[in-house]
Amino acid sequence: MSLPSLSLRVTASCMVLALAAATPAWPGEAPPATTMDTAASTLPPMLQDFGAYVDSARKTFNVPGIAVAIVKDGKVVLEQGYGLREIGKPDKVDAHTLFAIASNTKAFTAASLQMLAEQKKLDMDGRVTDYLPWFQMSDPYVTHDMRVRDLLAHRSGLSLGAGDLLYWPPTSYTTKQVVQHLAKVPIANGFRSHYAYDNILFAVATLVIENVSGQRYADFIREHIFKPVGMDESLVDMTYLKPGMDVATGHALYNFKDLKPVPPMAWTNNPGAGGIYASVHDMAKWMNVQLNGGELPGVDSDGKPRRLFSQDSQNQMWTMLTPIPVSDPPIPELKPLLPNFFGYGEGWFLSDYHGQKLVWHTGGWPGMVSRVTLVPGLKLGVVVLTNQESGAAFNAVTYRVLDAYLHPGNKTDWVAVYDKAVKHAQGNADESWNKHEAARDAKSKPSLPLASYAGTYRDPWYGDVIISMEGGKLRLRFSKTRQLVGTMTPWQHDSFIVRWDDRALNADAFVNFALDVDGRVREVRMAPISPLTDFSFDFQDLRLTPVQAD
Repeated sequence: MSLPSLSLRVTASCMVLALAAATPAWPGEAPPATTMDTAASTLPPMLQDFGAYVDSARKTFNVPGIAVAIVKDGKVVLEQGYGLREIGKPDKVDAHTLFAIASNTKAFTAASLQMLAEQKKLDMDGRVTDYLPWFQMSDPYVTHDMRVRDLLAHRSGLSLGAGDLLYWPPTSYTTKQVVQHLAKVPIANGFRSHYAYDNILFAVATLVIENVSGQRYADFIREHIFKPVGMDESLVDMTYLKPGMDVATGHALYNFKDLKPVPPMAWTNNPGAGGIYASVHDMAKWMNVQLNGGELPGVDSDGKPRRLFSQDSQNQMWTMLTPIPVSDPPIPELKPLLPNFFGYGEGWFLSDYHGQKLVWHTGGWPGMVSRVTLVPGLKLGVVVLTNQESGAAFNAVTYRVLDAYLHPGNKTDWVAVYDKAVKHAQGNADESWNKHEAARDAKSKPSLPLASYAGTYRDPWYGDVIISMEGGKLRLRFSKTRQLVGTMTPWQHDSFIVRWDDRALNADAFVNFALDVDGRVREVRMAPISPLTDFSFDFQDLRLTPVQAD
């Protein structure tokens, strides 16, 4: 989920802040871009050098491969790949290369609910408990009044990314168990009063779809969206990938600096928030259906236009439900991107640019981030899929396309602008670490012998976190999360740093023990070390207390 480091999770704090950590030099010469499917003459003048511009974004932000599709007035004017599927291997990205689209899946979930509402199988304003009677939030009023539409709008009262550790990194919980744990996730803000991006309520939406349709989420999406739209290449999650497929490998900056491939991730316990893999070839079809108000190509057996969903459903998905405050950008060069309005509808962000309404979303995954942007007033759409965690890259490419159609007299080098913004974000992260270093009492020692910190600690909503002595060192592991295993080293007093074995996570954390008057551990709190850590690592929401032995 997106911010300085983007992931599924991405997406969201502010449209001009989808930045990545500072990037090192490009690892080797990039191959030439693949052949474009459409003649260059169909592109506006500002995009005649588009291939060179995309390659400059790849090199600047250290992205091995990028795929882009542009649609205009119902036609595909460009669908093309640039660069490599994986560093060190010859396979090139093309228009059919599959990428994880992560939170761009949310629009498919919203469309699914609207389609079921059109079939009278649910009411978008019906209570969630009408369809999942066991559903429960930590506040009785919110439980009672949570409507289906609320699941899609980030206005539940949960804090940013609340509960993400239940499924991110992948856990062994089922989707139903994830949703059941919502009963213990604290409410931080007023219901419907505050925007805070979440993923967990899309797990609830997933179960609503399955309950009212009688189909698994993956089967519903394939049958009722992929098939009629013609998205023949798309998959609901990586478990459907097969050897030899044209699929990109994700890449991350290990320790925020060394670019390496990351293993593919299956997200089976919250697919409605971000599970889909797709190519720009298929996403071009999806954008055209969206820009055409839900109308599909061709006619039905009665000679009437085929529809995925109605124009009314489209209007509901693109109506602002949750306003989002507009903040000043981190550098003045980003001010031209500040919107006059900003908000969230049903699975879509809504804002404006040069007098035109934008309907858009971003997505982030381990090693892959993406952006889909629609300009309904111009019947224009652009999708950018990448295989590195650089929101700066997809933003720089997207705004070059938007400028070509909305502001053709202004050829801003957004690569240079976002490069400056990335360096600014990295500087802030360095300053944050320097402040921690300055405040540290390096001569202090833990109050207790290391073995006395070992034990099982339980959080009300996540479950158990286990600390053990192994080889004279403290090891911390999240009981339901295979990737969250690391070694703890003393920081100061009763605070430690846990450094995860998986260095692609970029999510090392402080671990602070609070002792009672008798010198026993009373509570453990955690917090990410770096402001560049993705918000889905919501360690700060954990309230870990010792589990007493029987």
